[in-house]
Amino acid sequence: MNEIKLFRQTRWRLASWYAGVMGIILALSALGVYEAIDHAHRIAADRELQSIAGRLHDNLEPTLQQPGIISDAAKRFLPNSCVGFHQCSTAIVANHSPGEVFQGSYYIRLLSPTEELLAMAGLKTQGLPMTSPTKSWQFLKDQSKIRYRQITLPLQNSNTPLWGYLQVGSSLADSDQYLASVRLAFFIGFPLALAFVGVASWWLAGRAMRPIHQSYQQMQQFTADAAHELRTPIAAAQATVESVLDTPYLSESDTRETLQILDRQHQRLSHLIQDLLLLTRLDRQVRTSPEQSCGLQDLVTDIAEELAALALNKQVQLQTNIRVDQPLWVTGDEAQLYRLVINLVINAIQHTPEGGKVTLSLEAQDQQAVIQVQDTGVGIAPEYQSKIFDRFYRVNSDRNRQTGGSGLGLAIAQAIAKAHRGKIQVQSRLGQGCSFRVYLPQATKTVPPMLGFGHDTSRNAAND
Repeated sequence: MNEIKLFRQTRWRLASWYAGVMGIILALSALGVYEAIDHAHRIAADRELQSIAGRLHDNLEPTLQQPGIISDAAKRFLPNSCVGFHQCSTAIVANHSPGEVFQGSYYIRLLSPTEELLAMAGLKTQGLPMTSPTKSWQFLKDQSKIRYRQITLPLQNSNTPLWGYLQVGSSLADSDQYLASVRLAFFIGFPLALAFVGVASWWLAGRAMRPIHQSYQQMQQFTADAAHELRTPIAAAQATVESVLDTPYLSESDTRETLQILDRQHQRLSHLIQDLLLLTRLDRQVRTSPEQSCGLQDLVTDIAEELAALALNKQVQLQTNIRVDQPLWVTGDEAQLYRLVINLVINAIQHTPEGGKVTLSLEAQDQQAVIQVQDTGVGIAPEYQSKIFDRFYRVNSDRNRQTGGSGLGLAIAQAIAKAHRGKIQVQSRLGQGCSFRVYLPQATKTVPPMLGFGHDTSRNAAND
């Protein structure tokens, strides 16, 4: 129960972090997109307004000779205009056709040097405040809260350095309406996107936790199996000692038998500890030393000779099939490679019924050395083939010494293959035997094997 609660809480934390980070990213992205759209609209509106104001300024300036007086020539560029402050302030808003220069929502103001309104044309606005011409660009709002963008340009002529000011403004109603729809889309879409991110985060957190959960379960299973394997010889030795202590007199033969039992249990416990230490070293080993190499022909031949007696005792035929003409070398520890192959062959012999056959083959394929151990035994069901390399795992789930020891043989073989940058593949069908193929990269050059790494150093520990 605590395990389920722990992983569920961890999953919630991961999902919350995923959703939080993605929410911040989405919010910043939405803000960036909105600012980019707003900026693009502002730039486009300012350019258009500046272009129209510039054309109007160039047309009006030559026609304005006396300050405060608007000539008839200037009025041609001011359609539907009102002249004078009183007339413009009391003008009635009506439909208008501003002409070619004013195709759009634009208004025009002519101001005197003293900032008095002289004339107004184009779009009629309500309650638009008068502004100082000292600022070139301004934002304004009328009584209806409609925003306007305004540009102010000075008007000059040859008679006076400053005739007055030209103010041209455009309505931002369409742009603001579009930006309002964009904000609405973001306000509606962001919660939906965040909800989708939350669901996706929960799913991703579950997938991220799956290998951790599996590793945790494997560790628990490994701990339980290791404790069971360690407890078995200790319990047997303890029971033997207790029975001896309860016996008032022991003969020499009874004493020798008791010591033999204790020695067997000690050997069993010692082998198990050695196997566990070997697996730990192999897990930490990234790659084999490039200074070591191993000749596979001699290794395969020696293993076949050493296990001939075991195969004969099991009434199983052991054959070798070496399909290479020249020496085949691989980089790695000879003792570990010997352990790998002998574990596979012993496993095949023990699971092959009487009268069966085990074939040990060696060949080269695509710059790889391939060692195959094939038997005619009972085979392995497909649902178990992915688990047979787990530590302490055995298909029949029993733990007697006649079915393969502690169940670490295949786990050690796979760990050794990975440490040598190789792999093991298994093919099997129930009732049709099993085939293990070990792929190891060939050595680029022949290097003599290191001293102290021979077959004899691993034979005593090979039977798992």
